[in-house]
Amino acid sequence: MPKGLQLFIMRIFQDQFLVGVTGIIFNDKNEILLFKHQYRSHQWSLPGGYLKSGEHPMEGLEREIKEESGLIVSVDDSLKTRTDRGTARLDICYTGQLIGGDFSPTHEVSEFGFFSMNNFPLLRKNQVILIDQALKIRNFNQEV
Repeated sequence: MPKGLQLFIMRIFQDQFLVGVTGIIFNDKNEILLFKHQYRSHQWSLPGGYLKSGEHPMEGLEREIKEESGLIVSVDDSLKTRTDRGTARLDICYTGQLIGGDFSPTHEVSEFGFFSMNNFPLLRKNQVILIDQALKIRNFNQEV
């Protein structure tokens, strides 16, 4: 279902903020997981989705990634929370680690890849900023 139509339908039935989750998921080489989405204008992006009623955001992100790709991740730390009053949306960004699983394409995600900062495909600016922030924190924690 196109994202615009999905958001429209969700807003008809919800009078509160929509809650989305985004993940910056690392592998053991400190590379970042990106999905090639079928329905987004920027095809490559960070994994994420919307929460189900009563779902904890960390569990929701782990579920979304598994449903969209077959990959299993551990979501560990909250990185940033953003709100958009204009669209009544709340987005929570987490960092985490790949645990395993086998990639399987879905109707939403056709490909995946792990990328370092110097070989990212075209991404939205707000996602590059989040990735940069996550890498700085991760590198600082590894030095300490």
